[in-house]
Amino acid sequence: MTSRPVREARPASAEELAAEIRRAAEDGLRVKTVGTGHSFTAIAATDGVLVRPDLLTGVRGIDRAAMTVTVESGTPLKRLNVALAREGLSLTNMGDIMEQTVAGATSTGTHGTGRGSASIAAQIRALELVTADGTLMTCSPEENPEVFAAARIGLGALGVVTALTFAVEPVFLLTAREEPMRFDRVLAEFDELHAENEHFEFYWFPHTDNCNTKRNNRSAGPAAPLGRFGGWFEDEFLSNGVFGAACALGRAVPPAIPGIARVSSRALSARTYTDIPYKVFTSPRRVRFLEMEYALPREAATAALRELKAMVEGSPLKVSFPVEVRTAPADDIALSTASGRETAYVAVHLYRGTPHQAYFTAVERIMTAHGGRPHWGKVHTRDAAHLAEAYPRFGEFTALRDRLDPDRRFGNDYLRRVLGD
Repeated sequence: MTSRPVREARPASAEELAAEIRRAAEDGLRVKTVGTGHSFTAIAATDGVLVRPDLLTGVRGIDRAAMTVTVESGTPLKRLNVALAREGLSLTNMGDIMEQTVAGATSTGTHGTGRGSASIAAQIRALELVTADGTLMTCSPEENPEVFAAARIGLGALGVVTALTFAVEPVFLLTAREEPMRFDRVLAEFDELHAENEHFEFYWFPHTDNCNTKRNNRSAGPAAPLGRFGGWFEDEFLSNGVFGAACALGRAVPPAIPGIARVSSRALSARTYTDIPYKVFTSPRRVRFLEMEYALPREAATAALRELKAMVEGSPLKVSFPVEVRTAPADDIALSTASGRETAYVAVHLYRGTPHQAYFTAVERIMTAHGGRPHWGKVHTRDAAHLAEAYPRFGEFTALRDRLDPDRRFGNDYLRRVLGD
């Protein structure tokens, strides 16, 4: 996808950003903010003013009494994680990559996996945003609570976020246990694995019966991080280098993919290690791909996965990337994919440059039939009419948007499709 803005802006403060938005209004231009470009949709595309927040970075302050950190919106999650660790602090949960900006990650609903700990947005305790008329608004459960309730996952539709305040806690240790497991066993024990572990996820390798499971639980220590060579060999050499070469071969010779999948799914062995949270939750992802992810009612996950496996096996599709499955507790954010219900996430990927429409269309049909909600930043074809049925509080969000941005200063074609005019 491409975006051809009339101009770009790099504000260094919330006040400079507000001035840019007022100037855009005078010129009749729309405004969108782009972070690191991690989203697979056109959610940040604009033909007006494109705001780049790379000067809106850094930690504003840490409140140890309240156990919060306030950070500028353009700060990469990696920089936040490192800064918090230096202070002996950590987020409770996070996704599996940390290249996104904090505002980009939260605005699209980025999540990890957790039995009791939810998405990054659910850890927000206050936020600051500039609205369509250039007003700088501070939002929390006590101040502008109706905006706070929705803007934690705001899709960039309510204003431009300039700062976020997150709940933090003293840094802790997680023990990660990674173990190969057969597909049928994982599904048979899915509820048990979810209940017994603070963070459970698994990857199924299409064209095989093989999965790799990961269980993360808090540990009293001592720390036992991956050795430098062992970590490099599995996370870089195998999971990125060899896997990337295998995907490139599969794209060039699709009939080879099932054989490659059988080999690659057996390449990763069981391992256990203990480290601080961001070094356990996150991992390098250097193989480029296209992704679709759906959030299902957790009780629907195993049936949907069996249908997905049967669909792949009964079709001519050749799928080189594993299917990723995670969970999240219900939360109270209007447009969160976990809003109001215990959730399981099913993410499918294809190597960059591989034709994706047939696979993604078939997956979307299965996920939609099981009440799935698409990830806001990943490929999907759903529109406002469908999403209004999928989200009980959809009308609450769109009514707030009508009030804060009646002229659609922050609109674009993607938001028109998913939120309506």
